[in-house]
Amino acid sequence: MKKNWKAEFAARFSRHEDELKWLYYELYHCDEQAYEYFVSMMYRLWEERPEKLKMMDLAREEYPDWYKGHDLTGMLMYTDAFAGTLKGVREKLKYIIDCGVNYLHLMPLLESPEGRNDGGYAVSDFRKVQPELGTMEDLADLADACHEEGIAVCLDFVMNHTSEDHEWARRARAGEKEYQNRYFFFDDWTIPNAFEQTVPQVFPTTAPGNFSWCPEAQKIVMTTFYPYQWDLNYANPTVFNDMTDNMLNLCNHGVDIIRLDAVPYIWKALGTSCRNLPQVHTLVRIMRMVCEIVCPGTLLLGEVVMEPSKVVPYFGTVDKPECHLLYNVTTMATLWHTVATKDVRLLAHQMRQVFSLPHEYSFLNYLRCHDDIGWGLDYGFLRQFCQDEVPHKRFLNDYLTGKWEGSPARGELYNDDPRLGDARLCGTTASLCGIEAALQNDDKKALNKALKLDQMLHAFMFTLSGVPVLYSGDEIAQENDYSYHDNPHKAEDSRYLHRGSMDWEKAKKRTKKTTPEGKMFAAIRQMEQIRAEQAVFDSEADTWVLDTCNDHVLGIGRYYRREQLLALFNFSDKPQKIWLRDEKIYTNLINGKEGDAGEIRLDAGEFCWLLHKF
Repeated sequence: MKKNWKAEFAARFSRHEDELKWLYYELYHCDEQAYEYFVSMMYRLWEERPEKLKMMDLAREEYPDWYKGHDLTGMLMYTDAFAGTLKGVREKLKYIIDCGVNYLHLMPLLESPEGRNDGGYAVSDFRKVQPELGTMEDLADLADACHEEGIAVCLDFVMNHTSEDHEWARRARAGEKEYQNRYFFFDDWTIPNAFEQTVPQVFPTTAPGNFSWCPEAQKIVMTTFYPYQWDLNYANPTVFNDMTDNMLNLCNHGVDIIRLDAVPYIWKALGTSCRNLPQVHTLVRIMRMVCEIVCPGTLLLGEVVMEPSKVVPYFGTVDKPECHLLYNVTTMATLWHTVATKDVRLLAHQMRQVFSLPHEYSFLNYLRCHDDIGWGLDYGFLRQFCQDEVPHKRFLNDYLTGKWEGSPARGELYNDDPRLGDARLCGTTASLCGIEAALQNDDKKALNKALKLDQMLHAFMFTLSGVPVLYSGDEIAQENDYSYHDNPHKAEDSRYLHRGSMDWEKAKKRTKKTTPEGKMFAAIRQMEQIRAEQAVFDSEADTWVLDTCNDHVLGIGRYYRREQLLALFNFSDKPQKIWLRDEKIYTNLINGKEGDAGEIRLDAGEFCWLLHKF
């Protein structure tokens, strides 16, 4: 029987109509014409949605928590670095499947100007793929191929700004008032200077200030990130309508997860920090409802790189949800703090905060991302251990760049600000763990130690509830790529240190278990398989921090349906003993051995997963 799709749309719209109209009217001052256009736009995009995607929507509506299980593993990659083009990625799908990946995050690939794109985050056309990467049809074909293999596709949606080369910006530069109203244009510095009194700078060293002079228009324009990225004015309903149209167009090309880039910044108001304003949550809530009406199989992933108190509100509430997924960014930074200090107390403190949150909240967990590591740590907690912010950040950066005596880590600084004593950090997981240095020194003992640490960090990530995400290349312990120094478009941006091209010669070694690549690949695959098979990793499991009575060893407990997991991680560079005073018989999920948890010995950088079934 043919599906009555119009009735399906009408039913979904009816469920949300009252709240949708109320929020839209509140935000845009009862602009009936803008709202009617917004609704007609939704219906048009729903009509354009391919039937196979509508069928997938129905399946996911039947199982709305499809992304909350324990069988998802993500992988983040740049299309050009991984396989050159979108067609190239499609040709490499077998490798992605071999990695156990069923969640593929493609980094920004929409059209952006060369040399002025912030890694693809300055979009000049939301309806075109960067020509050297392929076409929108190639994106849809890749998504189709991924869906056939059970792989969900994630793509960034850069919504805070456009490139200065975007058609809207070009027309604004030419003096068209309608398009200037889509941005923030000012005739003189009076209002921009007033904004600067309360708005922090994102890149005070490389892109100071929040405004830039536009000589063609003879006006000042808001540019929170870089001068070539013009902030959009979401107080203008035309901006929100057209940007939502752009987002849904990506969904109709098969994108399953929309990563809302820099979402806390999208609403501006004089006299505020222009971060996390209430209107931001209204916009995200509307976007959530739009997706549930037009493409309910789609997830919203919020990029909120801030402390937990500012991150969690982007989940919304149980009754009025906003984002489906958020980044566990503070845990990532705290993890590398723990690698450097060998002290787990801050990480345990952080985990207690995460574990206290409702099970409905789903995080993306990761060791490294495309960006730098910023030290947004809980210095209020660290001060009780006599750790002041500036000297502690200096130590972390010295250790993880290898300047600290005895450190095997090899990273580089990003946005170094000697005046403030602040800097962020770049580097691949393998190089920060010491694999690069060990290989350079032909030190087998150091290499085994570094590989153990790398594997332990991945085990920590797989222990947490949520979606673990690998950075492409981490599965084969790929090291830093220093060739970016020779590229004039990249040389000033040390983040390209860990954005290097996939080393396919190293990838071939993944089947040889005696190689570093083979050891790393086999360890990650084993962890993925155990996690998928064992119900105790379910997101509904109760989680807590174990008291190990050892500041070098982190302990995590999980309990689900009469199964209990004890996970222990030794961050010390020496063997450690832990007494848990637990006489129950546990099975070590890694080596299959049985024993009690009374006294446990872990080598440097070693972990264990111990399972007891009641």
